[in-house]
Amino acid sequence: MTGMAKGSFTLPGEAGYEDLTLRMAKKWGADVIRDSDGTVLSDDITKAGYGIYSTVCIIRDHNKWAAKHQDKLQQTFLVTQPEVAVDEILSIHLLDNYFKEQFRLNTSEEALRFWEVYDRTTKEKLPGGRWILEKEAGNVVIQEAVPFHTYTVSFLAYRIWEEISMYNHVTNHWEKEHLMPVDPRSEEAREYLYTWMDNWCREHPDTTVVRFTSMFYNFVWIWGDSEKNRSLFSDWGSYDFTVSPRALEDFEKEYGYGLCAEDFINQGKFHVTHMPPGKRQLDYMEFTNRFVAEFGKKLVDLVHSYGKQAYVFYDDSWIGVEPYSSLFPKFGFDGLIKCVFSGYEARLCAGADVPVHELRLHPYLFPVGLGGTPTFSEGGNPTLDAKKYWISIRRALVRQPAERIGLGGYLHLVEDHPDFCDYIEELADEFRKIKEMHEHGDVYNIPCRVAVLHSWGKLRSWTLSGHFHETYMHDLIHINEALSGLPVEVSFISFEDVKAGALEQADVVINAGRAGTAWSGGDAWKDEELVVKLQQWVYRGGVFLGVGEPSAAGGSQYYFRMAQVLGIDMDTGAKVCHGRWQYEIDKGLQNTLMPAKASVPQKDYLYLTDGRAKVLEEKNGLPVFTVNEFGKGKGIYLSGFKADNANTRMLLNILLYAKGTNSGQNYITDNADAECGYYPADKMLVVLNNSQDEVHTAVKTENGKKNFILKPYETQITHI
Repeated sequence: MTGMAKGSFTLPGEAGYEDLTLRMAKKWGADVIRDSDGTVLSDDITKAGYGIYSTVCIIRDHNKWAAKHQDKLQQTFLVTQPEVAVDEILSIHLLDNYFKEQFRLNTSEEALRFWEVYDRTTKEKLPGGRWILEKEAGNVVIQEAVPFHTYTVSFLAYRIWEEISMYNHVTNHWEKEHLMPVDPRSEEAREYLYTWMDNWCREHPDTTVVRFTSMFYNFVWIWGDSEKNRSLFSDWGSYDFTVSPRALEDFEKEYGYGLCAEDFINQGKFHVTHMPPGKRQLDYMEFTNRFVAEFGKKLVDLVHSYGKQAYVFYDDSWIGVEPYSSLFPKFGFDGLIKCVFSGYEARLCAGADVPVHELRLHPYLFPVGLGGTPTFSEGGNPTLDAKKYWISIRRALVRQPAERIGLGGYLHLVEDHPDFCDYIEELADEFRKIKEMHEHGDVYNIPCRVAVLHSWGKLRSWTLSGHFHETYMHDLIHINEALSGLPVEVSFISFEDVKAGALEQADVVINAGRAGTAWSGGDAWKDEELVVKLQQWVYRGGVFLGVGEPSAAGGSQYYFRMAQVLGIDMDTGAKVCHGRWQYEIDKGLQNTLMPAKASVPQKDYLYLTDGRAKVLEEKNGLPVFTVNEFGKGKGIYLSGFKADNANTRMLLNILLYAKGTNSGQNYITDNADAECGYYPADKMLVVLNNSQDEVHTAVKTENGKKNFILKPYETQITHI
């Protein structure tokens, strides 16, 4: 192994800081220099012999054209706050509560036919004769309103400030022109954007990689006018920002039925990714994905015609660029870049079907980080931030490789942080060593195939809707994070996949989430065929691990449709008068599966179905961790799951126990704060300290037990 070969690192350069840029490129072993939102590269940088990434957000930075074609701006459906009528006339100001710098009403005739006014009390859509639009005032006046009924107006609005630019502008106090997002739905807009891209490629001969900041449509991010509730609605998997009269008309021609405002607004709840999707939603997603892929491919082909590569940044305007869709390879991208805070995001990127996978690490080189916390500003500690992010990402990279890593932002901010510069150098070398071992052969996994079961299946592998800090309240995101670094094979399957035979490729199925969500499954569990197939599979030797409210669906004897497999159920109020089985804690199994500091949260209303399940943990007299024998298989239940070192080890213990390999397994550390990965081709063992404390651990190998002492956050690599 060369170990210290440089490369595979993308550095954010900055005009005006040429010496710093080239010095850091050498220190961090960069082979590529990129620009960032708000920075440019000078000739001294682009001519210095490095590969050059140029960031292109194809739908913004066209204000001159957009100002002349404002009907070609991107749009969305919005809905007013519910208003209670107190007499027969109700006037509703449409943009109340919305950030006026983000939206402008679309009152064109083609848009107005999609507007809808609802009596939410009766769930009745009002006919056009019952309301009028006051265009100048921006009001809808409802006539013949029923006093004390509640009304809403759903309407189309232009988005007049592209959301990522808006966020960066506000965060960094930029004094710049507000960038408007262009919608490529019309032929005129597509022709303009294609011509612009052609000219851009011609004018940037030094660019080796066009880094598309995704494609055309941003995830939905609706801002409010009050700083007390600035983010009214955000969903990283939502398609709301793709809508327009043209899109809706084209959809109806192709699918034979039309969509309306309520298909998007959904009583004001919208169709968030955490809800099970319906046919109309899935049809519209497919429709949008095909459009994005078709025009996207033309732009990628254009870039290739100039001898440049085309990478896509997964975040920002990624809607319609589903990395696990069958359409994704059709774009022809040379690489996928993903900004990562966590292990599951690293796995999301690394598993996509594309030649090069690149992780943009955190912290981003901005003065402030998430939620305004200090990073490269007074009170910040970017080195500690980088270490905490890296230990989550590192464990995932031990399991599945990425080809590149990098940073983004304002490079000049690192000048006053030499410790940060030294740590990134160390981190980059660690990455290269891990990458090199993967190139020589696969990492060793225990023989355990885990299938995560939810409504989205493979399409939303390794994700829920956004980053960890945006989905932390869901059990499944913690399960994904824990799984991202465990030595097991992981796949993601849907309920339809189960009925099609996917269980034959799984040893353990995990279903985790709150009742009614896409992650638990909601009404999918009312399908008897699904339940029968899973019960049969467990009976023959499979293991079903349910977390939270797995298989929850009302209308049957049990709330959990897999209750007879799990041996536990949740009472929604119908069984408050029924007796409860007494039990004793199975201390032996508890000690086997629960390491020190592991915990399972309290959950109310749980009860044993028949008293046969073994209880490993209880909270306030209620079972929260159970194991139930079902034929040759098992049903295992956890009331919840939070990813930390101890609980991640508990999950691994459960998987080992499920496979009957929990004793004597090689290449597993004996300390939950440490993990390891073994690469048979090189006979190399990577041992990771996932904590801020010194860790002593041992690893059983084919050549005997190996002992390690690791400093905080340390990686050790040794030959076995």
